[in-house]
Amino acid sequence: MAIKRNRHRPPIIIPEFVDMNEQVRLPGKMPSPVDGTLRQYALRVPEAIEECSGIIVFGRKIKSLVFSTDLAIIKNINADAVFAVYPFTPQPIIAESLLSAADIPVFVGVGGGLTQGRRVVNLAMFAEMQGALGVVVNSPTSGLVLTKISRAIDIPVVVTVTEKDTDFRRRIDDGAAIFNVAAASDTPDIIKAIKDQYPDVPVIATGGPTEETIRETILAGANAITYTPPSCGELFKDSMARYRKGLPHG
Repeated sequence: MAIKRNRHRPPIIIPEFVDMNEQVRLPGKMPSPVDGTLRQYALRVPEAIEECSGIIVFGRKIKSLVFSTDLAIIKNINADAVFAVYPFTPQPIIAESLLSAADIPVFVGVGGGLTQGRRVVNLAMFAEMQGALGVVVNSPTSGLVLTKISRAIDIPVVVTVTEKDTDFRRRIDDGAAIFNVAAASDTPDIIKAIKDQYPDVPVIATGGPTEETIRETILAGANAITYTPPSCGELFKDSMARYRKGLPHG
């Protein structure tokens, strides 16, 4: 028996390339936000951060990074990622704890200041195997160590910049994929210097304490902002004051 073939087969449609940096407006208005009774007290990053372009890492767009290793903070904030850098020798068990508990990507600090040499390379390899989206090294990290890290892992190396006279070209050649500018009041000027020379290099930066300082940092060229939240002790002050008066939270 002959098989009848469909002569009206629909054409194959090849989707066009979509620029992930370009915002696409869909029909209909923005729906109301959804909050729960308990989770409505969660932390929110400053709204000004939404004005930056963001950095796309493995298909994820990241605009805000919470600068914290406090799991309670990390689980109760709407940041896009975690910036887990702390002033002690990095330990894989700390990275493992953060990566297990966080439901957002984590950039893990692996040293480069107090911790140097082969240990930094090994910590970066551990972080990748544990699931980190990227690793962060401190500004004193040598070019040799930076090169070894970039060759050993397949996730981006974020290099911290603290001084105006940094040789950005050299750092890029050594393996920096992203710059993290943390230079206090000099931050906007350093960002401008980077972007004037290398406009396509992604830049993360500290935004400062106010919406105005965050916008200044973004206008300078920062693609993503690290936000330092208040500590649990600071957040508890208002709650404890209300509890002492016999009032509910909120």
